[in-house]
Amino acid sequence: MIHLTRLNHLPLVLNADLIEFIEVTPDTVISLTTGQKLVVLEPAEEVVRRVVEFRRAIYSGALLGPSIPEGRGASPDAAVVAGGNRIEHGTDRDNRAGS
Repeated sequence: MIHLTRLNHLPLVLNADLIEFIEVTPDTVISLTTGQKLVVLEPAEEVVRRVVEFRRAIYSGALLGPSIPEGRGASPDAAVVAGGNRIEHGTDRDNRAGS
């Protein structure tokens, strides 16, 4: 996801995977794979820079969720599920807060 600004100065967060191509007409027009077109204040070069920065962060692991410290009551093979909850493998017990 990248942060951009619409022409009316409202912020926009865009799924960078949906960008099909970018045109400069002289405004920056982003065409999405959905067929939708977005006009933003940032120049095309800045949009590309943000997409590259976002992808680098993903591939380097910088955007991964927080890790669970060792010794927090879960076995080493506990699975982490949505919301940071841990589920012990091979048991019916989970470690959600309040359980």
